[in-house]
Amino acid sequence: MEGHLHEWINLLLRWIHFIVGVAWIGASFYFNWLENNLDRDPPQERGIAGNLWAVHGGGFYHLKKFKTGPRALPERLHWFKWEAYTTWLSGAALLATVYYFNARVFLLAPDSALNAPKGVFIGVLAVVGSWFVYDGMCRSPLRRLPPLLAACVFVYLVALAWGLSEVFSARAAYIHVGAAIGTIMVANVFFVIIPAQKEMVAALTAKRPLDPRPGANGLLRSRHNNYLTLPVLFIMISGHFPSTYGNAWSWAVLAALAVAGWLARHYFNVRRKTSRAAAWLLAAAFALVAALAWLTAPPRNGASAAAVSTAQIASVIETRCASCHAARPTQPGFAAPPAGLALESPHEIELNASRIYAATVLTKTMPIANLTGMTEDERELLAAWFHHLGSKSETVQ
Repeated sequence: MEGHLHEWINLLLRWIHFIVGVAWIGASFYFNWLENNLDRDPPQERGIAGNLWAVHGGGFYHLKKFKTGPRALPERLHWFKWEAYTTWLSGAALLATVYYFNARVFLLAPDSALNAPKGVFIGVLAVVGSWFVYDGMCRSPLRRLPPLLAACVFVYLVALAWGLSEVFSARAAYIHVGAAIGTIMVANVFFVIIPAQKEMVAALTAKRPLDPRPGANGLLRSRHNNYLTLPVLFIMISGHFPSTYGNAWSWAVLAALAVAGWLARHYFNVRRKTSRAAAWLLAAAFALVAALAWLTAPPRNGASAAAVSTAQIASVIETRCASCHAARPTQPGFAAPPAGLALESPHEIELNASRIYAATVLTKTMPIANLTGMTEDERELLAAWFHHLGSKSETVQ
C-alpha cells in the first residue's frame, strides 16, 4: 500500500510540475522572441521603443513596447510570476518525494559512506547555495563583462556536476544540478525581475523619473533564464537515458549537452539579427554529435563472447533484479516494475538484453543503489552473455 501511495504522489507532483513548467517556459520563450522581433526602425510613435504585428488563432494582434511606460498605469496589468513560483514549489516537493523520501536507495551512490541525513543536507545545500554563488557573481565586477560572467557560471555548474557525481547516485547528481539551475532561475524572478517590475510600476504611479538600472539588471537575469532553460529540460528527461547520467564521465557529458542547448537557444535568439546565425545551430549540432559519439563509443571492458546461456543469466536476474522487475515487485516502495519492465521469463530477458546490458554493465546504474549486491563477476557474466547473443545473431532489442 505504501508503494502504491508513493507512486501516485509522485505522479501527481510530476504532472503538476510539468504543467506549470510548460506555462513558465512558454511565457519566457514568447517574451524573449517578442523582444528579439520588435520592429525598432523609425519612425515610431512617441514614447514607443518598438512594435510588432502578428496573426494567430484567426486574428491580428498589434503589440507595442514603451521606452519607459505609459502616461497612466492601466487598470489591468498582467504579471507573469506564479508560473515560475509554482514550478519551483512542485519541483522541490517532487525532489523530496523521489530522492529524499528514501535517500539511501535513490540519492546516495551505492558505495557512499554518507548516511541519509548527510546526503539530504548536501543536496539542499547544493540547490540553495548555488543561488548565492550565482547571485554573487552577478553582483561582482563580472556583471560588466557578460560573456566572462556566463563562462564563470558555466564553470561553476560543471564543477557542481562533478562534485555531486562523486557523492550521489548518477541520476540524483543530474537531478540536483537541474534543481540548482531551476532555483537560480526562479530566484532571478523572485529577487530581481519582479522587484524591477514593481519599481517601474511604483515610479509610474508616483510620476517620478524611472531608474533604468533595476530594469537593465532584470533584463540580464531574464536572458540568463532563457539560456538556462534547455539544459534544465534535458535534465528533466535524462532519467530515461542511462547512457548519459550513467556514463563514467557523466558530468562532462552533461556539460557537452548543455553547451549544445545553449548554442541552439542562441541561434533562435539571433537568427533575425545576423546572416551568420546558422553557424550557431551548426555548432550546436556538432556539440551534440560529439557528445553522442562519446556516449556510444565501444566499452573497453574486454568482455568475451564465451558461450553463456540465458538460463545461466536468468538465475542472476532472479537474484539481483526480479525483486523490482516483476509483475508484482517485492522490493518496498515499488507498486509496479520500473518502466514497465518485467524480467520473469527467458523470453522477457532476451527481448530486453540490450537494456539489461546497458544498465548493469555499461553504466552500472542497476540494480538501483546495488541494493541486491550484484558482483563484478556477475556483471562480466552478463557482458559475455550479451556479446554471445550478438555473435549468434539473435534478435536483441
